Amino acid sequence: MALSPLDIHNKEFSNKWQGYDKDEVNEFLEQILKDYENILEENKSLQGDLKQTKEQITHFNLIEDALQKSILTAQEAAEDVRRNSMKESKLIIKEAEKNADRIVNEALSRAQKVTVEIEDLKKQSKVFRNRFRMLIEAQLDLVNTDDWENLLEYEINAEDLHEIAHEG
Repeated sequence: MALSPLDIHNKEFSNKWQGYDKDEVNEFLEQILKDYENILEENKSLQGDLKQTKEQITHFNLIEDALQKSILTAQEAAEDVRRNSMKESKLIIKEAEKNADRIVNEALSRAQKVTVEIEDLKKQSKVFRNRFRMLIEAQLDLVNTDDWENLLEYEINAEDLHEIAHEG
């Protein structure tokens, strides 16, 4: 057990013949008593500082743990956001590709329909042209027939017309 300042103050030594000078010993003990009290006060103060420092360290460790957890949470959240963004971008790209394919297919289908219509119009144009040529040739043949010459040579008089009208 450690000595207290009171133990030092109350310490009595026995007297011996040719012992130490009592006044010197008492003065020295007083000096030790003062130094010991100062050391105890300083020790008490240092222990208080140490306790406060330990409390601060504990507090800072708690803050550090909370910050590390927050950082981990933020990193996980950032990773989730990145993953979700990647998924969303892939979905957007797939949707855009589907739309592009649909648009291309619709355009190809329209182009095929237009091509078929053009071919149909070409055929109809050839048929019309052939029929029109045949009509014109038939009319030209009609104009070129000798019947026109016979009609011009045919003479009819008014009496014959009157007779024909009454006979009928």
